Amino acid sequence: MTSHKTLTDEDGYVPSARRLARERHRRARARRATAIAAVSTLVTAAVLFLTITNSPGWDRTKETFFSAHYARVALPQVLEGLWLNLRLLAVCGAAVLAFGLLLAVARTLRGPVFFPVRALATAYADFFRGLPLIICLLMVVFGVPALRLQGVTTDPVLLGGGALVLTYSAYVAEVFRAGIESVHPSQLAAARSLGLTSGQALRFVVLPQAVRRVVPPLLNDLVSLQKDTGLVSIAGAVDAVYAAQIIASKDFNYTPYVVAGLVFVALTIPMTRLTDWVTARMDRRRAQGGIV
Repeated sequence: MTSHKTLTDEDGYVPSARRLARERHRRARARRATAIAAVSTLVTAAVLFLTITNSPGWDRTKETFFSAHYARVALPQVLEGLWLNLRLLAVCGAAVLAFGLLLAVARTLRGPVFFPVRALATAYADFFRGLPLIICLLMVVFGVPALRLQGVTTDPVLLGGGALVLTYSAYVAEVFRAGIESVHPSQLAAARSLGLTSGQALRFVVLPQAVRRVVPPLLNDLVSLQKDTGLVSIAGAVDAVYAAQIIASKDFNYTPYVVAGLVFVALTIPMTRLTDWVTARMDRRRAQGGIV
């Protein structure tokens, strides 16, 4: 029998001259591509900077949107309002995942007896995916208090969070449903042949695989939810956006809006990079046969 040798010096293996030449060529090509990308980026940034700063209205635009004074004034209040956005993200995100998974399971139930459940879940998903989020917020935030129901809150933060959950649950439900339906039917059949009930097969076999497969799109939905928490400001809740609006309305300087936008971008970028990393990691594992 012949043993497989690895590319290490411990086994006494010496790469051939052709292999070393290929490695050098690959590294040189990677360095050249990196250098070209860096130069291209710098040139593009310089052209954009010169074009914007040399435009006729740049001085007025700079004073109105990029004032250092108003930025310093707005930043503490925007950060204070951001705490509300983060709390909404945490609570609404958990509620959206739970409710969305419940809707997805309801839509995938088999058998004629579950037809009303499937129909209701389908109608819910179709309605709230088609309804613009801003309209849902207005209807919930202003419509629910108008009903004057006993024991029902009128807190704009709770009502705004409820509207976010209603809308995003429809999108997340479709993501979960796609993951559930991507699991091959043989997995369910094998689980049933081992004596598991339909519920047990769904819980222990189908759902774990489905959730792993849809992690990247779920993270993308959470990124969108993080940005849309700023829409609760239309109800008067003082979040980062409304805090910026209060400051901007005093002197008609819109720098606070820019500050609030940059704060949201600073929060979104790490989550976006996390999504990209998780997606790449799962693609590598799938290519290696690590994910069934």
